[in-house]
Amino acid sequence: MKKYNVRNYIRYKLDLTDSINKIELKELKEYTRDELIIMFLPLVENIGRKFATSQQASGVMSINDLIQEGSLGLIRAVDKIIWETIEESSEPEKTLKSFLSKRIKGAIRRAIDINRGDIRIPEHKLNEIRKDNGKNQKMVAMFFNSIFLSIDEQVNEDDDQSLFQIPDQSEPYNIGLMNIYLQSLLKKHLNKKEYEILRLSYGLDCDKHSANQIADLLNIEGPSAYVRISEIKKEAVKKLIQNVESNQIFDYL
Repeated sequence: MKKYNVRNYIRYKLDLTDSINKIELKELKEYTRDELIIMFLPLVENIGRKFATSQQASGVMSINDLIQEGSLGLIRAVDKIIWETIEESSEPEKTLKSFLSKRIKGAIRRAIDINRGDIRIPEHKLNEIRKDNGKNQKMVAMFFNSIFLSIDEQVNEDDDQSLFQIPDQSEPYNIGLMNIYLQSLLKKHLNKKEYEILRLSYGLDCDKHSANQIADLLNIEGPSAYVRISEIKKEAVKKLIQNVESNQIFDYL
């Protein structure tokens, strides 16, 4: 799936360019819903190409897949625009682009999460962990980022290519047991707020909650409460990576 249909992609680009050229320039609020979607489709591809289909997406989605999922996220985002908030901004266009970008990225990440299968790190890399006495922080980062940040972190294309993850042919993990163990690690290394945010975000012992739902439950107020939830989530994962040794999560790698 890493290779995509070039002919379809070229046709898409030509159609998009033609459609954008037909739209007359005007004030942001004056564009119709369909015009806004068309105008920001190039943004979808730009964001989609930042998701490497080898390391980050584990090869499960092609660039065409990423563009499609990002486009669906764009459509949903356009329907949720609150123009009063955009117009109050000192830079309306920048604010609108930021609003749409966040939701496009979220749509792509969720799609990759859904399509990602069970994976296992190559045996020779696991042997390196054993020799390293559980000090390999890169493996810990890979583990927690794949679970909690869902490929949020960018991977340097110059990194050791032997780190590529390959499909796991073994029996699936016992998700229930893994979630229980993850909770024990979270309780040990995180404060109560960080623990609750990760637990609720990823449904370790409950249904998954949205950022807004978590903000309400934890009494985090303000129009950007969901942004604060995202920040705390990243801080919590960083703390786990710094404090957990790879031999503590070895059985799940």
